[in-house]
Amino acid sequence: MKVLIIGGSRFLGRALAAESLARGHEVTTFNRGRSGPDLPGVEAVRGDREVRADLERLADGRTWDFVVDTSGYVPRVVGESVRALSGHATTYAFVSSVSAVDGFPGKPATDASGIWECAPDAGPDDGDYGVLKAGCERAVEQGFDGNALIIQPGLILGPHENVGRLPWWLTRISHGGRVPAPGDPATPMQLIDVRDLAVFTLDQAERGVADRFMVTGPAGNTTYGEWLALCEQVTGSGAEFVWMADEFLAEQGVGTFVELPLWGGPASSETDNFWSVSTAKAEAAGLRARPVAEIVRDTWAWLKDVPEQERVYGAHGMAPEKERAVLAAWDARSA
Repeated sequence: MKVLIIGGSRFLGRALAAESLARGHEVTTFNRGRSGPDLPGVEAVRGDREVRADLERLADGRTWDFVVDTSGYVPRVVGESVRALSGHATTYAFVSSVSAVDGFPGKPATDASGIWECAPDAGPDDGDYGVLKAGCERAVEQGFDGNALIIQPGLILGPHENVGRLPWWLTRISHGGRVPAPGDPATPMQLIDVRDLAVFTLDQAERGVADRFMVTGPAGNTTYGEWLALCEQVTGSGAEFVWMADEFLAEQGVGTFVELPLWGGPASSETDNFWSVSTAKAEAAGLRARPVAEIVRDTWAWLKDVPEQERVYGAHGMAPEKERAVLAAWDARSA
């Protein structure tokens, strides 16, 4: 089949391109060429999705069986891509987020959940990340003349992660020593590998499915303690985890989801259901999620060959001096 990936050079886009090539598809990627190299074997079209002339040049004389849009964040911008590509493909698969679900994570995300209110032509200042993703979904569903496939991923990890969550934890734990660990080690999580998300998305797109799916790991496929223990095992560092109460970490000004990645902080009505996402519909449609141990192992196998100065953490991770101060405060409190 002929596939167009908007993006295609990093993390999920890269995984989609790799899986598509492995299936024997003809793959076109459309990106600015700034985030990383395209995989060998794809037709790389350079352009900016916010430039109408670039979109018209991309579509001119080309057709595809389906489009996968991995880089849409503003409804107005997504709408332009949809209009330019309508009539040039049978299916438009848009990678949204479970954050688009109305009420989440204050409420569980279920197959019966709706999405946030947001207009399909909303601009970048018309809402936060999740609200704008909901508007992007509407831009696809209302503007594309063909099948609209909406994928709402949960927390994505795996090799080539450019967000920096698991890479930061693996790097920090590989250094050994005492490592601050947040909250209750029994806290259940839902994690999915980027490669499994790519497989599911392509399976649905190849079939011409017009539907929406929440896609993440099964509920409780690991716990925070098990996940960090896996990081220590694959790095072989002998790191010692110092489990600290949520409230204490908050008192120390430790940033949730950032300074200790994937930690949501003390109990809160606004975030308590972050790990409560239903995958029943996606599983019935064929979703399969590999064990978390395999995600951690394969990510470290990739990451350990990347020089530390070249690793990407985004805004994630705690500065060493702050970590030392937090550990000292915990020791003083526990004395």
